[in-house]
Amino acid sequence: MIEIPTAIPSNSDRRPQCYWPKKVDVFGVKISVTNYDELVECVVDSAIAGAPAVVSLFAVHAVITASDDSDLLRKVNTFDAIGPDGQPVRWAMNWLHRTKLVDRVYGPETTLRICGAAADRGLPIYLYGSTPSVLERLSENLISKYPTLKIAGCESPPFRKLTEQESDELVERVHKSGAKIFFIGLGCPKQDHFAFEYATRLKCVQVAVGAAFDFHAGTKSIAPAWMQKRGLEWLFRLAAEPRRLWKRYLITNSIYVFKLFRATLAGQNSQ
Repeated sequence: MIEIPTAIPSNSDRRPQCYWPKKVDVFGVKISVTNYDELVECVVDSAIAGAPAVVSLFAVHAVITASDDSDLLRKVNTFDAIGPDGQPVRWAMNWLHRTKLVDRVYGPETTLRICGAAADRGLPIYLYGSTPSVLERLSENLISKYPTLKIAGCESPPFRKLTEQESDELVERVHKSGAKIFFIGLGCPKQDHFAFEYATRLKCVQVAVGAAFDFHAGTKSIAPAWMQKRGLEWLFRLAAEPRRLWKRYLITNSIYVFKLFRATLAGQNSQ
């Protein structure tokens, strides 16, 4: 029977210790105060050192989902880094903690930057998630952009929890592939539960990137830069997939605003 860890061991308990950015509390979720260059460097350094790690990118939906689920919250707060994927998350960090971040750390952009760095340093990557057709197009597009990138494996998992045998076989395949960076595109919160479960089993850096696979495969459109900059990407995606995303964005965004207002009042009252 697979033993699920109750907590991810710290870097000092794994292999060579690597630097990871400090974190601040956003509604109970520990978000890293970081930027693209720093986070990519941390991922690459850990991959080179052979130090297993877990990285995720959190927009508003992920923050609210984790903050309202004690089990998920416990898991994600053991991750080595959680980048502020959405502009509203960055704004909350700046407002509540004066972090002075000038940009978010967007999952799809982070994916490309890590792939570029992996290509330069000869670090094989593994793609896990989505569908076979998406993975095929994604792989082609990544190789076209980064010709020296080594894709050690691509895998579309079943839409259910893996059996014990399937889990063991996955771990063996990843190890045999030689992958140093393991991208997870399962969506929130499935990818975060997965990353936690395999944190001590996969000897590589796991990076949970959400919908980045679909964006870079060209199966979904990325919001225009002006909408991203103003924190309106949710509106673009809602317009594209209203039936699937209306609850995620309209309800979740309202909860987020309420929590930010409450956190602001709590901070003012404590002064």
